[in-house]
Amino acid sequence: MPSPDQRQRLAALRETIADIERKPALAEARALVEQQQGEFPRLAGGLLQEMFTDERRNAGALLGFALAQAKGLLTAQRLAVVYLQLGDEAQKLGMPYGPGLLSFGFDPDALVLVRAANVAELLWAAEEAIACRAVAAVVADIGSHAKLLNFTASRRLSLRAAATGGSIFLLRYGQGREASAAHLRWRLSPARSAHGRYDAKAPGALRWLVQLEKGAIIKNQTEFVLGWTENGFATFTAQRRGTDRRIGGTTLPRAVPAQLADGLPQTA
Repeated sequence: MPSPDQRQRLAALRETIADIERKPALAEARALVEQQQGEFPRLAGGLLQEMFTDERRNAGALLGFALAQAKGLLTAQRLAVVYLQLGDEAQKLGMPYGPGLLSFGFDPDALVLVRAANVAELLWAAEEAIACRAVAAVVADIGSHAKLLNFTASRRLSLRAAATGGSIFLLRYGQGREASAAHLRWRLSPARSAHGRYDAKAPGALRWLVQLEKGAIIKNQTEFVLGWTENGFATFTAQRRGTDRRIGGTTLPRAVPAQLADGLPQTA
């Protein structure tokens, strides 16, 4: 049986959680979701989101999923998205590529790259960066399982995001899940590609299945098939081979060639 002190702490924790759920950020997020049916919802700021994929080779899609949401949070006042990565993970997971971002409508000048020496510094940087009113979102790439990213750490990030109105996206890998204070938890996995433009048997544009594993903000739909577009996401219904129904967005009409790397800065 819990002691009086434990009961008091539990009551205080329940009150804290209830206060968070009453935050304007969550109310705004729910209102936006209710207005959008079928398409992947445009989510408001002030949220902590976890994004998982089973394999590291899907890291590019995971980053694209986060940046596509972050792009919608950029405003005249919130001009930047901060991308945090462990210093030794760039060789394993790669880095954002400027010309590639441009081809999807994301201005590389809005992206601030930060390399942290360890997970403790990365989490500290995430908490400090989201407190800046000029930052629309923080994308923290957690390349491996990190004991420091526990429920307490996620609660701190959740509270800071809700208080400042900026969103934090935690990129995670593997099938393990820990207790977390994230408002939303997503799982990305490859989906059947679109048809080839000139050959129906050839693979076309990439598609990804996005599954909502946790989050009360989105209730009516928990799975989305997404494609990348110049202006965000295109949402598709899961169909049998031979059918292809797009709900929203305009897919890229062709592959966009990247500029020659010669002369570009290494961090572009």
